[in-house]
Amino acid sequence: MKLSQMFFVTLREEPSDAEVRSHALMVKAGFIHKLAAGIYVYGPLMWRVLRKVETIVREEHDRAGCQELLMPALQPREIWDESDRWDRYVADGILYHFQDGRGRDVCLGPTHEEVITDFVKARLTSYKQMPFTLYQIQTKFRDEIRPRFGLMRGREFVMKDAYSFDVDAETMAKSYQMMREVYRRIFSRCGLRFTPVEADAGAIGGSGSEEFMVDADTGEDAIAVCHDTGYAANVEKAVSRIPAPPEPPAEVAMHKEPTPNAKSCDDLLALFPDLPVERMLKTVIYKVTWADREAPVAVMARGDRELNEVKVLNHLDALNVELADEKLVKEVTGAEVGFAGPIGLKDGVRLLADASVEGVKGFLCGGNETDTHYLDVWFGRDLEQPETVDFGLVQEGDQTVDGNGTITITRGIEVGHIFQLGTKYSESMNLRFAAEDGKLGPAWMGCYGIGISRTAAAAIEQGHDENGMIWPLPIAPYSAMLIQMRHGDEVQDALAQEMHDALEGAGIDVLWDDRKQGAGAKFKDADLIGVPLRIVVGRDAKDRRVEWKPRSGGETEVIGADEAIERVKAAVAEARSA
Repeated sequence: MKLSQMFFVTLREEPSDAEVRSHALMVKAGFIHKLAAGIYVYGPLMWRVLRKVETIVREEHDRAGCQELLMPALQPREIWDESDRWDRYVADGILYHFQDGRGRDVCLGPTHEEVITDFVKARLTSYKQMPFTLYQIQTKFRDEIRPRFGLMRGREFVMKDAYSFDVDAETMAKSYQMMREVYRRIFSRCGLRFTPVEADAGAIGGSGSEEFMVDADTGEDAIAVCHDTGYAANVEKAVSRIPAPPEPPAEVAMHKEPTPNAKSCDDLLALFPDLPVERMLKTVIYKVTWADREAPVAVMARGDRELNEVKVLNHLDALNVELADEKLVKEVTGAEVGFAGPIGLKDGVRLLADASVEGVKGFLCGGNETDTHYLDVWFGRDLEQPETVDFGLVQEGDQTVDGNGTITITRGIEVGHIFQLGTKYSESMNLRFAAEDGKLGPAWMGCYGIGISRTAAAAIEQGHDENGMIWPLPIAPYSAMLIQMRHGDEVQDALAQEMHDALEGAGIDVLWDDRKQGAGAKFKDADLIGVPLRIVVGRDAKDRRVEWKPRSGGETEVIGADEAIERVKAAVAEARSA
């Protein structure tokens, strides 16, 4: 493709609202255009990238025996009520929902578990039809409250979603493992460095769940990893072993202590410098929302630990969990914010505790009275041990649960998520089949998603420099870039045309910069759009010699034109065989 024939415009300045490099570079290079917050036009070069990612996804799914279909983006409320997810998604604020011309509630699909279950329910009758996996590549819609990071968190995006159907839990697990390997091959073929991590199933539901994270410092997601043991989990799911708190020197009767303006552990340490922070227990008040009610819930944790609200949400099987506002805190505790504690809470307030409080003796806690705390409190003597669950957020330096390694917190970009759904949807939506013994039972399902557009953005986050993008060869908009220094020079015209035709004839896509512009502008644009293999046809064309320089770096070499062609062929062949 000749660049002179393309609609190709780059910007001099980066967009002021770009928070990450992928967003800035894609806009500057004309790959995307912002239509509204979280809504983008994919330009011709970006569309080529997305199609290449899609091709890899299709090839690997088809190789594994999956079947492609296409489901509607517009979905009726009725099927979401069957699965009991409408209220959860509305409460989360991410569901585009409205009434059609007949006054019926509909939504734009953020996901398609209900649709695929309804489709299969009308056709599945016998165990003999399983196992099978269906997938689609389609636009999804999520009304993100704060769209950000360009294609990382948009309101409209391209996604692949697949769904497996099996006769029992054992075969579902086999389908899950098969898809796990499919995902490994996909992201490896895309040229990405990635880490599979244990994950929370969230509103999708089910049991086993893993995310595939592209390693990137700018990633939104924090990942807990242990390089010694191989453990890896999203911090929403991660667990760890934390050191036991120090023992008190003696058992002392519980008593009140004045703590004026001491609303944080740092304030309390100033008042009680000899009291370890591990023996300071904070009580956090949450407002919890279920489908039929709202109620405050209090959760205790050690002063040196943070609570994981996703774990709290899952344990309470709630629609939403958020920190209580000042008014609710006063209603529940009778005190200003900062003095909540487990003793003397308003009747009916449910009290929970994080596992970090297990074994803490002689602790300090809020007194539910402004400027007051209790000191030397003991579970079993002064306070019954509350319902205690792991609600903790893992921290850098924690031990793994088995005690054989240390956890490090890194960053990643979620590009894929796989779930063992079990019978969550088949039970609620009455998807049943006749088993081998003739009895009717629910199908066992798996769900598998890949963010196509997010994968492309993640590749840029992982591959760029100060001058622009550095695309992995398998998903680059073009595999090779041919830069002609002087358009109209007969010798250069002839050699560039010959090389272009030879590469295109070998099935390799080439971007030929034949514009009547200076060398500086051409090299600047080439760096910006990041085509990985670069050939420069210039003053040595008369000797059939060209400059060769991969975008990823290295020294520029002057080599024969035929050798340059062979190098491109070899690099592309290697990428395709990965």
